Amino acid sequence: MVQEEKPDRYVSFRGIEGESNSRELVAMVLRHINDPAKSNRFWEQFKEKLARVGQPDENSGRCLDELFLIHAYINNLRELFESHDDGPAMALLEQIEEESC
Repeated sequence: MVQEEKPDRYVSFRGIEGESNSRELVAMVLRHINDPAKSNRFWEQFKEKLARVGQPDENSGRCLDELFLIHAYINNLRELFESHDDGPAMALLEQIEEESC
């Protein structure tokens, strides 16, 4: 039996779908925080940062991406998904953390 190799981020990001996984996770986040009953000031500011992704002119010259925001707020995201019992989002967050953060 041939064992499938697991991508190793310390060797290469080849085989890791970092960008598409990050975008998918952000969509999962937005499904929660776009609901006013699940949002708060923190998540509203998070949405403002998401709006500046890929726009360095809107962010003092820094070009943010989804993966950076996931990495920077990983504990907040984990808490959000746990509080809403979102298993699929938790699984993807853990995958992103393992592969890319």
